[in-house]
Amino acid sequence: MKIIVCAKQVPDTTEVRIDPVKGTLIRDGVPSILNPDDANALEAALCIKDAAPDTKVTIVSMGPPQAMEMIRECLAMGADDGVLLSDRAFGGADTIATSSQIAGAIRKLGEYDIIFAGRQAIDGDTAQVGPQIARRLGIPSVTYVQKIREIKEKSVVVERQMEDGYEVLEVQMPCLLTAVKELNTPRYMTVSGIMDAYNAQITVWNHNDLGMAPENCGLAASPTQVLRSFTPAPKGKGEMASGSVKDMAKTLVDRLSEKHLI
Repeated sequence: MKIIVCAKQVPDTTEVRIDPVKGTLIRDGVPSILNPDDANALEAALCIKDAAPDTKVTIVSMGPPQAMEMIRECLAMGADDGVLLSDRAFGGADTIATSSQIAGAIRKLGEYDIIFAGRQAIDGDTAQVGPQIARRLGIPSVTYVQKIREIKEKSVVVERQMEDGYEVLEVQMPCLLTAVKELNTPRYMTVSGIMDAYNAQITVWNHNDLGMAPENCGLAASPTQVLRSFTPAPKGKGEMASGSVKDMAKTLVDRLSEKHLI
C-alpha cells in the first residue's frame, strides 16, 4: 500500500503574539512545530504500516527551506521519504493555491491508496486544504475521521466525528482522510529513526518541477486577501448575582431588560 501524508510546519500558536500597533503576527523567536492534527494523520499512516510492513509512507509539505526539519521529524517517527515544495513562487498562497500545488506534487508522485491530512492547521484553522486537494485529484474524501475501523482490499471503513456523535462511512480507495486528535496518540521519534532521518535525502520541488507557471502559484493565484489580523478587545467585567434563586433570577431578568434583550 502507498500512503501520502500532507504535513505542515506551523508556528507554535501558544507563543504567538500580535503587534498591538501593526496588528500583525510577531513571529520572531517563535518556534515552529509539526501541525498537531498532521501528527495524528501521520500516526494513522504509521499504524497501517505497522500492520502491513510493505506499506510506503511519503510526506508531502509546502513551505520555506526550514520546513525540511519538520519532514525529518516525520521520517524519524517512521515515514519512508519526504517531498518539500519550496519556491518563492509559492509564497503567499491561500488555500486554493496551496491545494493546487500540493495536488500537483501528488500527481507527480504517481499512484497512491490513501492520502492522510490533518483536520486543519493551527495557524489558519480553515480546514479547507484537505478537501480541496481531494476535489482537485477527483477522489472521494472523508473529513474529521476519529477512527479507522477496517481497511479492505479496495475501500476503508471509518468513523466521521459529528457534533452529537459519529457516522460510519465506507469510502473507495484512492481517497483522502483528514484526522482529528481523537483518532490516536502520535508516537515519539526513535533514536535510530533520528539518525536515519538526519542522513536522509529529501526531495525538493519548485514550480518548474510541478509544471506550473508562476502566475498559477502562490499569491498570484490566490483570490483570498487578508486585510488585517488583530486581537479581539477584552470582554467587560462580569457581574455576579447573589441571594436566593428567586432573587438571582429577578436580578438576571432586570439586567436583561435594561439592555433591551428581553
